[in-house]
Amino acid sequence: MRPGPMNIPLEASPAQNDVELSYLDLRYDSCRMKAAAFEERLLGSIAERGIEEPLEGVEVGEKKILLNGFKRYRCARKLRLGAVPFVSMGEDAATGIVRLLKHSNAQGLKILEQAAFIDELKSACNMTVAQIAEALSRSKAWVSLRLGLFSQMSAAVRQKLFAGDFPARSYLYTLRPFTRVNGGAKAVEEFVTAVSGQDLSGREIARLAQGFFHGEAALRAEIARGNLALPLERMKLESANGADGCSEFERGMLRDLEVAGKAMLRVRAKSDDARLASGPFRAQADLLTEGILSRASEFVAAVRRLHDRGRPA
Repeated sequence: MRPGPMNIPLEASPAQNDVELSYLDLRYDSCRMKAAAFEERLLGSIAERGIEEPLEGVEVGEKKILLNGFKRYRCARKLRLGAVPFVSMGEDAATGIVRLLKHSNAQGLKILEQAAFIDELKSACNMTVAQIAEALSRSKAWVSLRLGLFSQMSAAVRQKLFAGDFPARSYLYTLRPFTRVNGGAKAVEEFVTAVSGQDLSGREIARLAQGFFHGEAALRAEIARGNLALPLERMKLESANGADGCSEFERGMLRDLEVAGKAMLRVRAKSDDARLASGPFRAQADLLTEGILSRASEFVAAVRRLHDRGRPA
């Protein structure tokens, strides 16, 4: 069994050494996300100035296992560099991963990369959720959230996300809610496989997801086959015209009017409440009401014009 959190030694300033590329063990490459555009810029920077920040990993016996610096490693390979600067963060994987995660903000680890390494601590290093939370000085909920992210992803979806073929943000905020329904994980995998590598924007992915998960069967079949141009154009037109006959701008105005109407009702209902009595409240309310009253006549006039335009001729 690998060491638990109480066995992880105190951090010391690591010594930097040059290591031949062929000596680096890349077993954790699948825990880091690729970004082709960023890596292309990094390649130019390294070609001009060399590798300015050392790669990081652990030394287990004779093995030097890489944890951080895979983009720099690939750039070094492309530039045919023989060796790279390397610092060790410990003598076992658990120690190195914990140290990497504790400095994840500085290292720029994304939430899915954190999830991948936490899954390694649990599955490969035999640490419990409580041990991981203690070692990272985090809550068990923080750890469980990231383990949950990994358990909801199929291997195929994980591969697309970490290869950079599908944007992680779109998965987290657009697709992840669909994994929680019956058969959702399989449908999400089908969708991700169909649209990956198409260089779509987050907005386009959201539109396609809406059609795939909520649209008619024919639309879903088109998307599943990877025929995305026609569904995108169709949904773009529907979004512009609206199923209710309104444009997006018009629907936005309707939402504003609804919010304004509800706010008026709430203010009218609360304005005479005896609980509104503190000095700080009165001071701030005085400033806000003064601003509202100064614009009230213009606001009422605009609403009246809008109302008159809606009357039949």
